[in-house]
Amino acid sequence: MNDPLILIPGLMSDARLFGQQIVDLSRGRAVTVALPHPGNTIEEISGHILAAAPARFALAGLGLGAHVALDVMRRDLGRVSKVAFLSADPLGETPDAAAVREKRMILARTGRLVQAMAEELPPRALANLPGREDIMALVEDMALALGEEVFTAQSRALQRRRDQQKTLRRAAMPALVLAGAQDGLVPVRRQSFMAELMPSARVQVIENAGHLLPLEQPEAVSRALQMFFDGPLILR
Repeated sequence: MNDPLILIPGLMSDARLFGQQIVDLSRGRAVTVALPHPGNTIEEISGHILAAAPARFALAGLGLGAHVALDVMRRDLGRVSKVAFLSADPLGETPDAAAVREKRMILARTGRLVQAMAEELPPRALANLPGREDIMALVEDMALALGEEVFTAQSRALQRRRDQQKTLRRAAMPALVLAGAQDGLVPVRRQSFMAELMPSARVQVIENAGHLLPLEQPEAVSRALQMFFDGPLILR
């Protein structure tokens, strides 16, 4: 039996982000979704996940979820058997980006959460495909379900996040970096750099996908994750 898999969604997302992957990956392992809250820091969120996690497990996280996965690894590397990062950036937030994020938090606190999310995840972040409007509608629905307080807490956590390059360099477990070819928020080049930092990582680019590749190309993402998590613990 494969190790249990913990999926960590991104900013203002719930289990629906990984809907197809939950169905597909559950055939060979126990799959749980750990929402990245409560907590105003990545460390608080990762602490909650570690406290509830089994002794040994695999991880997959997208965006904010990838930052949380990295911090889980920083805190207890030996418990993570494999890890997959989607739309991930290992670097800390720049002062300019933090200032822009502060303005979005003000929008959310003054009743304009939909506008804040539209600025946080504009259509250009996704591939220009026929289903993009439906995905954007789901993004809005997930955000409204979670609410302004969660948006503020998760945004604050992203502002304060660590640079995790040291964590990546000492992480020897098999790792997969999945990048959308048309990701308008985290360039493929930066995600490839992330893979280069890890001793046993590889990058896979999903065509016709942007920042939310599990929703944009669900079958391709499920196949990639299935092959990775079903594969050997030692990469040759």
